[in-house]
Amino acid sequence: MPFKYNFRRRRVTFAKTLQLLKQRNSKLLVETGTSRNGLNATKSDGAATIVFGKWAQQNGAKLHSVDISEASVNGSQTEINNQGLSNAVTIHLSDSITFLKNFKDPIDFLYLDSYDYSKTDKDIQIKSQEHHLKEFKVIEDKLHKNSIVLIDDCKLPGGGKGKTVVEYMLKKDWKILINAYQILLVKKDSLV
Repeated sequence: MPFKYNFRRRRVTFAKTLQLLKQRNSKLLVETGTSRNGLNATKSDGAATIVFGKWAQQNGAKLHSVDISEASVNGSQTEINNQGLSNAVTIHLSDSITFLKNFKDPIDFLYLDSYDYSKTDKDIQIKSQEHHLKEFKVIEDKLHKNSIVLIDDCKLPGGGKGKTVVEYMLKKDWKILINAYQILLVKKDSLV
């Protein structure tokens, strides 16, 4: 994506993820928490649905993005249509855990960014962290040796969205490649 889009603290992890997706010839990408504002909010929302959707379209891959909010799904779908990405991106209106539990195919890339996090409300922080762990646990058996996992909103008070799920993953043969605002993980025995 051109520098005119200010991805700020996500730029480095997005770039490394796109590099890994290419190296590993990834074909099936799954995102929880769709980008509700497309490229209009690259500083705040990150616009991951468009970033990974464009990559999927250019590389013969498919992105599935799921969100429980009808307004977010509608906003994302509008931008998918505006960007001409409908052939590469499918937006799903569903609870992410239910969606992942019913997902049948092996996943090359998993992007966890659902359940909005709070910088001040500790109850919401814990619920968001537990939700991300549940998401990972229900889809874990669909991940393989070369799968890539990226978790958004991690460098925040209370540990961010990734705190609990990353602790779990590190006990399960995953390693951190980048530990920043987003955390990027791959299997310990995979090639980087």
